[in-house]
Amino acid sequence: MASAWYQVSCDVPAPLAEAVADYLSERSGCGVCTDNRNVDTFSTDDIPTSDTVTITSYFSVPCPIEQHLAALTAFLNQLPPQLPDYQPTPPQVSMIAEEDWASSWKEHFKPLPVGKRLLILPSWETPAPDETRQTIILDPGMAFGTGGHETTRLCLECLEQILVEEPRQEAPLLDLGTGSGILAIAAAKLGATRIDAVDIDPQAVLVADENCRLNRVADAVACSTTPLEQLPTGYRVILANILAEELVRMAPELTRRLLPGGLLVLSGILAEREQYVIDGFAPQPLTLEASLAAGEWRCLRYRKQS
Repeated sequence: MASAWYQVSCDVPAPLAEAVADYLSERSGCGVCTDNRNVDTFSTDDIPTSDTVTITSYFSVPCPIEQHLAALTAFLNQLPPQLPDYQPTPPQVSMIAEEDWASSWKEHFKPLPVGKRLLILPSWETPAPDETRQTIILDPGMAFGTGGHETTRLCLECLEQILVEEPRQEAPLLDLGTGSGILAIAAAKLGATRIDAVDIDPQAVLVADENCRLNRVADAVACSTTPLEQLPTGYRVILANILAEELVRMAPELTRRLLPGGLLVLSGILAEREQYVIDGFAPQPLTLEASLAAGEWRCLRYRKQS
């Protein structure tokens, strides 16, 4: 395995992106990636078009990188006939050490206090004694949710408030789209005793289950890939930290599974899509109690009408 990589990136007009990606993929023997966009939808029809796309590929060290760059430049220069106004820009190259992939990300995952009663802690850190906070230990895996993202923090803060203000434990709680399991674990640490943590991604369910065991709450949390339509009714709290499009699509099923007087917490909503979600849930027998904000993200708290 290579101990270092050359990262090669080039900015190209969107119509040429596929051709450049295919060329780099074949030349490098590795996959390629395009720049990520900040979207809030599962529908490709809703993704805005972009004039320029960044294509990035990787070449193992050592390799004749100058030859690869020369060949790539020649390839880019022969593309303009397909797009007469296109002026090629030189590809950018940098070197990435293997340890950057394997461990440097740990520098950005530090103990994180959330709300008044929770502390998110990576498994390699030693917690300082703090009797005022419940510690959630996480080994980040291939699943979303470390507490660092605004959508997760908003959910955690809202969940804490709910379980402190209304500490009933007899009815179950649902964490829909559980990811790493962080919300389900927090619920257990805050006193909930029956929690369903579900996700459509089997890998996320494995990660969530392992994190529940790590936090010694596996007896309280049932992790599964059960579809929403097959889950029982009678939840007193439902947490759904997913995209706005999916929240609106699932509005009737989410509402149906809540107890009268139960609480629905919706997160993963960009500020510009908040009204879209509110309008989408308007037909349901729900009362909007609060809208929490963090940066460009919003979290909505609803109560089912009695």
